Amino acid sequence: VSSSGHLVLLQNLFGFREPELLFDVCLHVGTLVAVCAVFYRDILSILGTVIRLPGLLKTAGGMRALYAENGDVRLVGLIIAGSIPTAVLGLLFHRVADRIFGAVWIVGIMLLITGTLLWLTRLKKGAGRPLAQVKLTDALLIGLIQGIAILPGISRSGSTISLALFLGVDRELAGRYSFLLSIPAILGALALNLNSLAARTAIPATTIITGTLAAGMVGYAALVALLRIVKNGKLHRFSPYCWLLGAVALVWAGF
Repeated sequence: VSSSGHLVLLQNLFGFREPELLFDVCLHVGTLVAVCAVFYRDILSILGTVIRLPGLLKTAGGMRALYAENGDVRLVGLIIAGSIPTAVLGLLFHRVADRIFGAVWIVGIMLLITGTLLWLTRLKKGAGRPLAQVKLTDALLIGLIQGIAILPGISRSGSTISLALFLGVDRELAGRYSFLLSIPAILGALALNLNSLAARTAIPATTIITGTLAAGMVGYAALVALLRIVKNGKLHRFSPYCWLLGAVALVWAGF
C-alpha cells in the first residue's frame, strides 16, 4: 500500500511541507532490519554459497552449469539482474522524485494505480513457475517496476509481487524474491542520500529512534502476514484501501 505514499500524506497532515529525509531513511532502515530478520535463513544460505563459490565452480565445471543447478546462485543472479534497472532509475530520477515527494495529488494517482495492479492479481490462478524456470528477463522487468516505485504511492512490494505473478512466477517465490530484491534497493537509496543525512531536521532524535524501532517491529509482523496473504492468493484485498486512500488524497489536493 506504499510506505512512501503514507509518509507523504502523514507528513503533510502534520505540517511538514518538505520531506524529512533523515526520518524517512531511518524508517526504511527499520523495515530493512525486519526484512533481514524474516529472511535470515535465505540470507545466510546465500552468503555461505558466495563464500564457497570458488569450490562450487570447480565442482560444477563453470558458472553456467552452477547457475543452472544451484538455487542460491540462481537467486543471486536474479537479484543482481533485478537490481540493475532499479539502480539506473534510482540514479537518474531520485532527485526528481524528491522534488515531487510532497505532492499529495501525485500520491493519490499512484495509489489508484497500485490498487488496480493489486486487483488484477486475482486473475492469476493455479501454480506458477519455480525458481529454476525464472529467467533473467523476468528479473529485469521486476527490477524495472521496482525502480518506478520510487514514485510515492506506487507500492514497491505490491508492484513487484504483482508483476512477478503476471509473469507466471510461483506465488511464494514472488513474495520471497520481492523482499530479497528490496535489500540492495534500500541500501542503494541509503547510499544515495548519505550526503543529505546531516541536514537539519525538525524531528527530535527521540522521535526518529522511536519511529525506526516501530517501523522494524510493525514491519516484521506486517511482512509475515503479507507473505501468507500472497501465498493464499489474496493480494487483491488491499485494492479497496488503496483506491479509497487515493481518492481521499485527490479530494484533499483539490481535484
